[in-house]
Amino acid sequence: MKLGVVGLPNVGKSTLFNSIMHAGAQAANFPFCTIEPNVGVVAVPDERLEKLAALYQSKKVTPAVIEFVDIAGLVKGASKGEGLGNKFLSHIREVDAIVHVVRCFIDDNVTHVEETVDPLRDISIINLELILADMESVQKRYDKAFGMIKSGDKKYKVEADLLRRVLDRLEEEKPVRGMELSEEEQKYVDGLFLLTTKPVIYAANVSEEDMGKAIEEIPLAAKVKKYAEEEGSETLVISAKTEEEISELPKEDAEMFLEELGVKESGLDRLVKASYKLLGLISFLTSGEPETRAWTIKEGTKAPQAAGKIHSDFEKGFIRAECIDWQLLIECGNYTKAKELGKVRSEGKDYVMRDGDVVLFRFNV
Repeated sequence: MKLGVVGLPNVGKSTLFNSIMHAGAQAANFPFCTIEPNVGVVAVPDERLEKLAALYQSKKVTPAVIEFVDIAGLVKGASKGEGLGNKFLSHIREVDAIVHVVRCFIDDNVTHVEETVDPLRDISIINLELILADMESVQKRYDKAFGMIKSGDKKYKVEADLLRRVLDRLEEEKPVRGMELSEEEQKYVDGLFLLTTKPVIYAANVSEEDMGKAIEEIPLAAKVKKYAEEEGSETLVISAKTEEEISELPKEDAEMFLEELGVKESGLDRLVKASYKLLGLISFLTSGEPETRAWTIKEGTKAPQAAGKIHSDFEKGFIRAECIDWQLLIECGNYTKAKELGKVRSEGKDYVMRDGDVVLFRFNV
């Protein structure tokens, strides 16, 4: 799972990335200090793992992870190659979802590429560049399909009609995500790998003074939330500079700092969890003395395919999955007791995995 951190120059992208990754990505007060994308992997916070590891006295704990990519700042004209446009767009194509950092703080010491702070204008600049890039891509596909209609094959007429609808939406300066499509149409559109089909979290980057406030109490961030809701996207309030400072503290000091700010958990933890949810992902768990581990799957995944995440042989020779909710297992005290009490379920090939299932797969190859 790969997420791209994007935004205009100097909105706090690299600062946010630093705090996520402790990676030291350069964060200087001038545009384009990020040229090649910085890449790093961060664990998905999961209290279940620690509790299961304690139960089994596991020697190793392996959480689910998200890969974050810090992508170069964008400017007007990127779809035509302005600034680092072509590199920017190619890097976005490779990610599963976008974290769009939007500046929602006033600081005269930090320059803004557009000279004034206006989050909705900033969002529209990036979205328009992505839309223009998609229009160029879809137009080529449409011209080809339209030209093949004369062959008499009805599939080209169906394809051209769908591409025309996509083009019409893009010409209205609307992203393709959110279009009403049938299951088959959605599958075709997904195959176009368009930039504006990717799900988005808008990270409203606020000042430290605004941390802990409700988003409605922060005028600039409230505007971002309203925009995101209309688009069907998510919003998260974060103070990148403060998060960077917190990330450099020992765990206990960081917790005290958050408490002083009136915040229950760090913005980074919230961002990681929100990103995981945004992509429709869940985790099933395996636990024992050697290792307690979270395995990432899509919601709706059936037991044999989940088993295949661990090893292809598990899927090929799948017999059954012995499952128990992680909390129920903790309450029972151990797996043997849970089985004696009849709390462990035996599930077959059609079982749809649930988030938090602790599983033992039975297989025969």
